[in-house]
This record gives sequence, C-alpha cells and structure tokens, in this order.
Amino acid sequence: MDSLWSDQDARDMVARYERQGVNGDLALRTYGARLLGSNPRLVMHGGGNTSVKTVMPDLFGTPTRVLCIKGSGRDLATIEPDGHPAVRLEPLFRLRELPRLSDEDMVNAQRQNLLDTAAPNPSVETLLHAYLPHKFIDHTHSVTSTAIAALPDLEAACREIWGRRMGVVPYIMPGFQLARAAAEAFERDPAVDGLILAKHGIFTFNDDARTSYELMIEFVSQAERFVAANTRPNPLFHPVRLPEASAGLPDVLPVLRGLLAEAAEGRAPARWLLSPRTSERIRRFTDGEGVADYAARGVATPEQVIRIKAKPCLLPAPTGADPEGWREATRAAIAGFVRDYDAYFARNNQRVGGIKRQLDPLPRVFLLPGHGLVGVGRDAAEAFVSADVAEAWIDAVLDAEDVGRFESISEADHFDMEYWSLEQAKLGRGAEKPLARRVVAITGGGGAIGAAAARAFRDAGADIAVIDRDEAAAMAARDAIGGRALALGCDLTDPGAVREAFAAVAGRFGGLDIVVSNAGSAEGGTMEALPDEVLRRSFELNFFAHQTVARAAVSILKRQGMGGVLLFNVSKQAVNPGSGFGAYGTSKAALMALMRQYALEHGADGIRVNAVNPDRIRSSLLSPEMIRERASARGVDEDTYLRGNLLRAEVRAADVAQAMVFSAMMERTTGNVVTIDGGNVAAMMR
Repeated sequence: MDSLWSDQDARDMVARYERQGVNGDLALRTYGARLLGSNPRLVMHGGGNTSVKTVMPDLFGTPTRVLCIKGSGRDLATIEPDGHPAVRLEPLFRLRELPRLSDEDMVNAQRQNLLDTAAPNPSVETLLHAYLPHKFIDHTHSVTSTAIAALPDLEAACREIWGRRMGVVPYIMPGFQLARAAAEAFERDPAVDGLILAKHGIFTFNDDARTSYELMIEFVSQAERFVAANTRPNPLFHPVRLPEASAGLPDVLPVLRGLLAEAAEGRAPARWLLSPRTSERIRRFTDGEGVADYAARGVATPEQVIRIKAKPCLLPAPTGADPEGWREATRAAIAGFVRDYDAYFARNNQRVGGIKRQLDPLPRVFLLPGHGLVGVGRDAAEAFVSADVAEAWIDAVLDAEDVGRFESISEADHFDMEYWSLEQAKLGRGAEKPLARRVVAITGGGGAIGAAAARAFRDAGADIAVIDRDEAAAMAARDAIGGRALALGCDLTDPGAVREAFAAVAGRFGGLDIVVSNAGSAEGGTMEALPDEVLRRSFELNFFAHQTVARAAVSILKRQGMGGVLLFNVSKQAVNPGSGFGAYGTSKAALMALMRQYALEHGADGIRVNAVNPDRIRSSLLSPEMIRERASARGVDEDTYLRGNLLRAEVRAADVAQAMVFSAMMERTTGNVVTIDGGNVAAMMR
C-alpha cells in the first residue's frame, strides 16, 4: 500500500479552505481524511474516524481548545471541513474522572460542548480521540489489520509484525470504557505510534498530519506483508464438489428474491434488492469445505453486524438439473436462518432485561457456492453496501485463517452492538417512498418520454434500468437520475438481445417489479400506398418488440412469485387513428389488444397490465419537423397545434411519466388505459 500524500496538494487544499474562513488545522485534517477514505482497503461506507486538536474562537471570540472529529456517519472519502464538528476539549477531559458514563450521557455531554449545536453528532469514539494526546489521529478498519485483530494470540502477532511500536487494547464495545482503556494502553507505553484494538481496527497518531497518515500506510503494509509471508495451506478451504449443471444467476436471483418475500411473513417488508458479487477470493471462501464453520463465527469488526448481521445465510449450490429441489432447499435454509435469529434475539433480549425491540430476522448476505455472495438491501445502493461489507469480512477471515485462526466477538457482544442505539441511529430509517424496493425497466428509456419516466420512477423511490437501442442515450438518461441505475443498449426487435438485457437487469438487481414498455416509432403513409416492408417494420417495433419484452419480463415475474406490473405506451393512435399514419395506428391498436390479453392471462399471477395513451408529446416521434408539418396542415401555429385539446395546454413528457407512475401504483387495476392528451373527445375511451 503506497502513500498518496502530496505536500503541494495539501498546501493547495489548506489555502483554498482558509480563504473560506476554515481553520488551517481543520483544512489539513480534511485532506488527510479524504486520502484514507479514498482507499476501500482502509475505509468503506462511512467507517473510520479522523480527528485534529486545535484552537478555535467561541461565541465571544475567546480562543478555545477543541477536538474536531468526524461526525457520525460522515464519509471520509468526500468529507468537508464541517464534517469534523468541533467539541470543547476541557469538559471531555473531566468526563474521564467519572467511574462510569452511559452512552446516552456521553452523547449528551458531547453535544453540549459543540461549538456549533447545528453540527452533526460527533463520533461515538470522540472520547478515545480526546484522551490520546496527539494532535492528529487516524482510525481505520483496514481489511488486513482487522484480520490481525481477530487472531486469538493478538499480542504475539503484534510483536512479530510491529515490534514495540504498536499498543494492544482488548475488545471493549465502543464508548466511554473503550476510550479509557485505549488511553491507559498508550500511557503504559507512550513510545508507541499506534494502537490495535482487538476485534476492531487500528489507530495511528502524531502531531504531524502527514506522519500520522503515513504511519497508517506503513503499519497496514507491514500487516499485509506478514500475511503474504506466513500464509499456509488450510484444509477448510479445499473446494467442495459443485453440481455439473449449475444454474445461472439471472435464473437464481429472482427465485431467491421471491423466497425472501415468503420468509418476511409480515415481519419485514416483502421486497428486497440483491447485489451479487464474485471474485477468486470470494469463491475460495464460499466454495470451501469448511464454509459452514468459518462463515458462522461472526463479523470481523463490530460495526459490520449493523450492516450484515452476525452471520450470512449459507445456501446450497444452485443446479440447473433440479431447480425445484434447489428452491425447496433454499426455502429451508432461509427458514432456518430466521429461526436461529429469533432464538438469538430471545436469548440475548432476556439477558438485557427484555427491553429491546426485535429487528427483522431476514439475512443481509447469502453465500452461494459456485457463484459467490449476494448482498441484500432495501434498494440497490444498500444491497451494494451489504455486498461490499461482506466482501471485506470475507477478506479478513481469509487473511486471519491463512496465518492462524479467525475469532470474532461473542454472541452477547454481537447482540449488544447490533442493538446499540448509537449505531442504529446511523442508518437513519425514515419513511420509504411509495415505489421503494421496486426495480423498474424502461424501454425506449433514452427518449423524451422514457427519460422522463426514469426520473419519475426514481423520484418515487424505485431503482431503474434504462434500455434503449441508442446505448449513449440510455447512459445519458441513467446519469441524469444518478444512484445505481443501469443503462443497457438493446435492439428490441432482436429476441436474443431482449433476453440478455432482462437477464442483465435480474443479475444486477436480483429481479424485476415493473416494466414500462415504451419504445416505438412512427412512419407516415396511407395504407393503400404503404409498402409492405414499412408496415412490417412498424409491427416489428410497435407490436412484436413489446411482446418480446413482455414475455421476458413475465418469465422473471413468475419466478419471483411476487406479482408485478406491465405498462405499455399505446398512444392515442390506437383508438383515434390519424390519416396517413396507418402503419403506426394499426400496430398500436394491436398493442392495446396485446395489453388486454396479458391482463387476462396473468391476473392470477398477480401481474397487473395497463397502458397509457398519450398524444402530441415533444419527442423523437413528434419531432420539431413533424410538429411544423402537422401545424401547417391544420393551418395553425405550432403552439396552437400542441395546445389543441380541451384544456388548451401542451402535454409534456413529464405528464406521461406521472401517469405511468400512477398506473404502476394502482394495486387493484388491470387492463386499464390512462389517457394523457389534455382532452381529445375522439380519443376518449368511453
């Protein structure tokens, strides 16, 4: 691991922030923190802590000694100076005199002593940073240092790796007692340059920011070299024999998603998103003969239990030869995980006096021999985080087992951390949006209506796959909505390409909930004079492509067994054809019939099938040239043409997208058409 420190970059950042009135020490702290946060081998997803002791004026302008420490939940990779709230140091020192201090009183005392009460909560490790005397302190959960911290003979390993330069602190849950223990460990040997916290992570410190950062890089690199030099064969990781006819992830994940919904049974939300992850190291872990042993020992750092629970759910290797057998075995594995979690909660809640309220019992990580791991989350971002944390845990277990034995914290410690109110608060569980936990695939997603639909469904909480023949347009629509949206280029008239696209959606998100079948094209010409190839081309995209999309979507929805939604853009031409647009109108009329047929045939599967019926929307179909032509043919200006409806209002792509979201949310409606045309009597459905 190399140092990324640049004195010039550090000076530039300090100068930039000082011009904004930021304390110079805090500006330098921000630079070093970002370097740590940019390396996922050191820090990920809000983890780690950094601090600086400095002097700042209080409300009266009096110079005051403060500790600027990372705010709880802030991300070091992108942290700004205000992400290190300033806490008065002297009152924190006085707290050390107390024989005990509850977590709630500790947090209250820290907030009482903020220079700015609007600042975020200081880290739960604020007192630990305060009681170490150094100006700059860095703390990470680097993968290899957590592996070393999980060894049962930690003291001996530390001496072999770092000599006398590293102090050792036994496992104590974060808070007041850990802060005192860490301070005492340093005071026993003030010559140390860092501390290793058993089952937790690593600290380095110095009065110079660069030195503290580079000590972290040096110590972690030494740990990595130690593991590489001392790795020995471990029979626990001998690969198991896998089924010869292994099933692919796009087939497996929707089934797994549906089984999670079954297991929820009203105790948890039914819909979850999945994030598969594989690598050579992950496969070494998931495919090892001893996976049932080492996977059940617990997390590598206490914070991981908040994200991925104390252990994963181990599944059987999926086989294409007996998919029903795999489904039943997986159902049993998830049910067993839930029973074990219920028993774990009951035992430990009784231990703490029955005061805790049980969280949902579903797993956050699956181990899938032959494939890797699968993260579980409320949305694609959270599922990705679960997979990231699980991969870091796997790496730590592998490193520890390569040189010794991985040992986690006790069951009681797992429970106390998982149900610790200070950590639970980081996850910020607020009210979910109406289409949260849904995966929406939108064809023609790079066009005006498709891109507007992507924005509208994203705003409603869904995760989005944008599919378009023009891959660059799909990517632009994806980038506009952000998040973990997926962009796919796909020719919808190619059934093989459509199957691959929907397999990619299932492989990315774990399944599918809503399909907006939106792609289409319009070509002019009277039916009498229309060349057959033009009519066939129109039907290929405006009818058969929708059939191909619907077939691929229904295949996934039925494997999930959770219902779903198909939405078709049929346009007003389906009910109010225009002269000279026969190829478009007849194919769209056929599409409306297709919509009703799917509604008829899949209502029993819980799949709702509806359509939207827009008119005169600025898009690639209704181009500026076509608007001019149609307006001229009617003898009106372009604005009057676009407002040619009962409401005298132009209908926008965003209005169509709103109708699509509305249709997707009508839980007891199928076979319906929602018209969005501002009022056109001739196109009224009834």
